[in-house]
Amino acid sequence: MSRRNRILFAISDTGGGHRSGAAALHAALLQHPDAHGLEYSTIDLITSTGLPLLRNAPGLYDNLSTRWLPLWDLLYQLTNGRRRVDTISEIAYLSAQRNIRRAIDAYKPDLVVSVHPLANRFIGHARRTFNMQFRFITVVTDLVSLHTAWGDLDADLCVAPTQEGADVLLKQGMPKDKVVYAGFPVHPKFTACTLTDRESRQLLAVDVDRFTVLLTAGGVGSGRLRELVVALHTAHPDMQLFVVTGRNAALRTELQRLNMPAHVHIYGFVDNMEQLMAASDVVVTKAGPGTLMEALVMRRPVVITEAVGMQEQGNIAFVVDRGLGAYSKRIPEIVAAVTALRDPVVHSATIARLADAVPRDGAKRIADIILAQLALDPPVTSKRTFMPTVPHWLRRREAIDGAPRRVRLLNLDMLERLRRHGGLSVSWSRRARRKNRK
Repeated sequence: MSRRNRILFAISDTGGGHRSGAAALHAALLQHPDAHGLEYSTIDLITSTGLPLLRNAPGLYDNLSTRWLPLWDLLYQLTNGRRRVDTISEIAYLSAQRNIRRAIDAYKPDLVVSVHPLANRFIGHARRTFNMQFRFITVVTDLVSLHTAWGDLDADLCVAPTQEGADVLLKQGMPKDKVVYAGFPVHPKFTACTLTDRESRQLLAVDVDRFTVLLTAGGVGSGRLRELVVALHTAHPDMQLFVVTGRNAALRTELQRLNMPAHVHIYGFVDNMEQLMAASDVVVTKAGPGTLMEALVMRRPVVITEAVGMQEQGNIAFVVDRGLGAYSKRIPEIVAAVTALRDPVVHSATIARLADAVPRDGAKRIADIILAQLALDPPVTSKRTFMPTVPHWLRRREAIDGAPRRVRLLNLDMLERLRRHGGLSVSWSRRARRKNRK
């Protein structure tokens, strides 16, 4: 039998963290001494379904996570339950199964690595329905507040980024032998960066002696970055600032027009974040897991400014409870938190707590797991016609003249049962059917 060597990363560009996680694992595998001759591919499996809304998921998520955040939190709550996730995923899969099969089968993978919660059940269903011969693992890229979509019973293994995340997966019903804690997939270049702060500043051609703060709001440059930059510079005129606006060119131009001193450096989208973090004393960022874990791997204290959605709420407690930084929502409080970390005693104590807070080699550990999974045979499956399972509380059974009971799926009675069972605040009204409508 020929060696299994094709790896497919399943992602979706709903935020930058999922693609970044896949890229980190790809880079770790390229550096691995036992990973020669492997083939890698990445696919946005969610848009590949072709389903309404899902095919436009990246753009829809950008709006939900910014302008429609309350709606995003509501959807998160409505779907956060194993039976609800299973039912919704199975109904969606029935409409998209051929597209999903074509998308996966085009790469003929030996191992599928899912780095997105919505992709998991699609992959598991496709493998069972079409008897596809590959192994399937999930790499979780949320830290603590894990949606139940992350834990798919069909996956051969589920890799958690934190011990708290592993505990949540177990509570949600994942078998213990399928859950492993290995760390977060941070790009190996962060681990490889061993420059001191002064060496990094010399490399960046900036002042080597000033206390330095890195401010970033993610790849899209969201948040109240302009107001925060002005407030920090007003409170600490001597402080050196690295401001990363991401792909928000308008924000970068607006900040440049403020004509701030030379030690306030404005950057757009950067690919040397590890150097900027190494040169910084404190990192100010939102609670997104990617940038947050990069800063912790670099052993830099963090000040969290906001959480985008309920899936990031647990990240705040993860940092604050361990004394790895602070959380402040209002700009005056953020400035006060940075001021406190400027105290040498407080800063040194925080650095000491960061020493073993998170694994620095999470990507390498996961790469080891991927290679171990690749060496195993795919599980034995039998091809079958896929039919969705319906929770017992959602079923309406009728027995007619002793005949077997039948299940009616989608009607208003079912929706009413779903509303009552989930304790939802959503309501609707029945309209009497009009006969002989023209």
